Parts: sequence; structure tokens; C-alpha cells
Amino acid sequence: MQDGGDVFVSLRIDEIAKPLIASEQIEPLIIVMISIGGTLNDRFDEYTPTRDASGKGGKADFYGRMLVEELKPFIDSEYRTRTDAANTGLGGFSLGGLASLYLGLKHPTVFGKLAVMSPSVWWDNKLIVRNVKALASKPATRIWLDIGTDEGPTQVGGVKDLRDALVKKAWILNSDLMYFEAKGGRHDLASFAKRTGPMLKYLFAQPPNGQ
Repeated sequence: MQDGGDVFVSLRIDEIAKPLIASEQIEPLIIVMISIGGTLNDRFDEYTPTRDASGKGGKADFYGRMLVEELKPFIDSEYRTRTDAANTGLGGFSLGGLASLYLGLKHPTVFGKLAVMSPSVWWDNKLIVRNVKALASKPATRIWLDIGTDEGPTQVGGVKDLRDALVKKAWILNSDLMYFEAKGGRHDLASFAKRTGPMLKYLFAQPPNGQ
């Protein structure tokens, strides 16, 4: 998960996941919480694929290489993991959601499950929507996409455009694409936390008979 500090301290994703695992609503999983470099500018740099007019951003590909070539191999070597894409996810909210979808689509043989929560679709005039439209073929990627209804018309409209672009590329709603609008949801950690449980249950549902 991107924004590791916020995910652990504010979202308390571990406290959300543990009872779901215990009740067998989701399969046992390892959640790796990845912190940003340290500053807001680092966050813009690491989570966006292009630079903006002020010179911020544009290092998502470098960040992605670190995940694919360094972090994931380390996790797989240290823990008992299922290493295939179908059992490996990437997720985040806001800019972290943008980065998760961008990198997930760039590395579909590594990441097969994506949690795209209130993504910053607006970045670079909806670059991520254009990227989806430009896909040569649809990867076997399972996507959770959400937005809060009170996040503002630009944010909500952008996420709906992204949803529609994914559907046109053959993702199927309520199958390998789950789109969720949180009524009254805002662009804040409290709202993201409320959607974390449903996201985990969709992406990491316990297989039949625990297989």
C-alpha cells in the first residue's frame, strides 16, 4: 500500500484486516506499507508519471522499478508468499491510487489486484484515462475503484470517466471491476478507512473451501 504511514496509523488497515481474516471473509495476506520519501514533493514525485508545470512529479516509473525489482523480490525471499500476479496487489488513495493503477497496468504480470481509491485522475489532464484507452489489450487485472460523492464534481467526474474507459476496454462491472460510490464520502482518511474493509473483501475474498 502507498502512503504507508497514513495507511498504518490513520487507516489502521491491520486492525481492519485481522478480524476479516479471523472470520474467513478474506484470505490471510501480508500487507506491506510503503512510506513516501519524506516530503509532500517526494509524494508528488513518486506517485505521478509526468511532471507538472511547476516541475513536480514524474518519477513513478523509477518508483515502480524499485517495487518490482527490489521490494517485491525481498518480500518474496523473506516470507512465505504466493508470488504470482493473481496473488499480488497494489493499492493506495488519492495520488497513491493514481500510482497504483498506473503501475499496475504497466506491470500486469507482477500486480494482478489493484485498490484504486479516490484516485487523482485529474493529473496531467486525465493522463490515466488516456493510458487506459491506449491499452493494446486488457490484462487479467482485478480492480477496485471508488470515490466519495462529496469529493467535488471534478474528482467524481474524473473517476467516472476512468470507470467508463475501463469498461470500454472489457473490464466487467461487479466482476473484475468493482466500482463503488461512497455516499457522503469525502477526500480524507476517515472516508478512505470506511471503504477499506469492502475493498479487502472484494480483492482478497477467501476462496471456496479455503483453497
